[in-house]
Amino acid sequence: MANTVYVWMIGCYRRNKEGKVNMNTTVNLAGVELKNPVMTASGTFGSGSEYSEFMDLNQLGAVVTKGVANIPWQGNAAPRIAETSCGMLNAVGLQNPGVDLFVKRDIPFLRKFDTKIIVNVCGKSVKDYCEVVERLADQPVDMLEINVSCPNVKEGGIAFGQDPKALENITKEVKSKAKQPVIMKLSPNVTDITVMAKAAEAGGADVLSLINTLTGMQIDINRQCFAIANQTGGLSGPAIKPVAVRMVYQAANAVSLPIIGMGGIASAEDAMEFILAGASAVAVGTANFYNPMATVEVARGIEDYMQRHKVDNIQNLIGIVK
Repeated sequence: MANTVYVWMIGCYRRNKEGKVNMNTTVNLAGVELKNPVMTASGTFGSGSEYSEFMDLNQLGAVVTKGVANIPWQGNAAPRIAETSCGMLNAVGLQNPGVDLFVKRDIPFLRKFDTKIIVNVCGKSVKDYCEVVERLADQPVDMLEINVSCPNVKEGGIAFGQDPKALENITKEVKSKAKQPVIMKLSPNVTDITVMAKAAEAGGADVLSLINTLTGMQIDINRQCFAIANQTGGLSGPAIKPVAVRMVYQAANAVSLPIIGMGGIASAEDAMEFILAGASAVAVGTANFYNPMATVEVARGIEDYMQRHKVDNIQNLIGIVK
């Protein structure tokens, strides 16, 4: 009888002296272990230096950097951002200082913290992407997120993200050069997300991240012109969450790869939708702009959710809604 009770206690959950569940929030992405499933979304957090003044980067599972190219990019003309009723449009155009300055300045800063480093890589051709990947091969970064899904770059990226053959090919090329696990970031601006997920898997991707922004437009009726100089921009924020959850669910049930879910996450409740749908980890994006503590609050909120539902391991929640 004693053995039966012991097994039951181990199988259900464990409590500490205060009566709380001792939780395991670690997740494994292609051999890289994160202390919790919460990270930043590329392009919304810089490389962490600005936000480190407001919150502790040590509390995050990972920091995902802004896009890094082989050479400096100026980005698109201003205005580049417009607020919407349920989020924002942006057409920044992946402005970045280039990989050499990133290696010199940003990696040493991020190495000060007990969090994983995921570098978002952007380019306009397969050669561009591979140059960055090769440059990062001997650097102390944990994973590479390949951005083939930005709707604000006229050359390269969006074409790769919308054509399954092109996506499979660039995934193969990047994988042949990469020393770190490769995350392919998928575009939602496609007919069938499962086709793209399978193409990335066929190309050798280790992990998928989705979704990037949805292409949108806003017109300033007083000035009678486009609100953004680029005419179109990427829509992010709460408005896209239901679309993102649906696509994460579809991709999770189409491939065997771990998935990082994102799109409109502003709270732990939002994050849990993605996890229950099949995401092994989540990324917080637009919410960072109005709440610098958003990522930490989401991480703590997930722990609170696990306490309330008496779940001792985050793995027991991933993809359980079918």
